[in-house]
Amino acid sequence: MITRLNHVSIFVLNQDSSYEFYVNKLGFKVHTDAPMGPGKRWLTVCPPEQPDLEITLMAIEDGIMFKNGAAEQMRELVKKGTFGFAVFECYDLNTTYEEMKAKGIEFKKPPTKEFYGYEALFVDDSGNWFSLGQKK
Repeated sequence: MITRLNHVSIFVLNQDSSYEFYVNKLGFKVHTDAPMGPGKRWLTVCPPEQPDLEITLMAIEDGIMFKNGAAEQMRELVKKGTFGFAVFECYDLNTTYEEMKAKGIEFKKPPTKEFYGYEALFVDDSGNWFSLGQKK
């Protein structure tokens, strides 16, 4: 029986700039930042109040996962905003939205009341998009 999820991956175009985005703009904590062989890096971050969920900032590179030009295809899809959807929560959406905008984070939709809740949509430095919702 599966009991929990402890890692998820977000494909990123550049781990250094993604580190800057997720740690210095979103305020996530670095869980693991370790070399994984020549030119490879295992980089995971987590929301400050959820340290047991590691988000792997996964570089898109030729290798085990991407073969025969698939890495370049994946990079193009990520740039177009095709991948990377997740829903993040905060306590005060309007305040968090203003703080994030002040840090240069691009929003595709400002805080809006929807039938399912109150949310805003933003993108990371790779083109992945996310929903930001307010906890009830």
